[in-house]
Amino acid sequence: MSSQPVRGFTWRTQLKHRPGLEFLVSTGRKHGFESLEERAALLVLDFMTVIEVLPQPFALSFEHVDGHAGHTPDFLAVMGDGAHWLLDIRPAGLIGEMDAVKFAASREVAAACGWRYSVITGWRPHVLSGLDALSAQRRPLTDQLGCQPALLAAAADGPVAFGELVHATRLPAVGRAHAIHLLWHRRLGFDLSHPLGDSSLVWLAGWTELR
Repeated sequence: MSSQPVRGFTWRTQLKHRPGLEFLVSTGRKHGFESLEERAALLVLDFMTVIEVLPQPFALSFEHVDGHAGHTPDFLAVMGDGAHWLLDIRPAGLIGEMDAVKFAASREVAAACGWRYSVITGWRPHVLSGLDALSAQRRPLTDQLGCQPALLAAAADGPVAFGELVHATRLPAVGRAHAIHLLWHRRLGFDLSHPLGDSSLVWLAGWTELR
């Protein structure tokens, strides 16, 4: 799947928004965004291991009770299970009456195509800061010290404090980087609603389901 973005992502002085390009490990390339809120959404999609993300996938033209309008959704994401997810990104406090009409039109298009549709208006506390911290170790890591098997084994019997977990490796400073890598790739889990620290409980992926 491919498309040409409706608008470009160039930056210049006096712009009221912040466009740019964000690299996603999931797709192996950069994707355009037009605001910091859209950039945050791309980070979350990367954490969710998307297959593809198309910025500004199409321009929508439609009629409504007051006349004619147009709208360009922000992203069309293809998830790991093959499902399609059409997204609009706008902070809750900035959604006006006409925005709601445009989002409703996008929802109708998504439903007609069998896609999921969401408007992202913000994030719960600590989610973005937590994912941003994890993203530092999202790229492939060479594990010459066998840190990752040691970390997974240490968490196999149930939740363990992050600081205690990394000390189960031969070199905790290196083990910390590998633990963050495993958290990003969801082989380990923790509560994203709280900041990650040495006292944070970490568990093996699927632990709650297994018990």
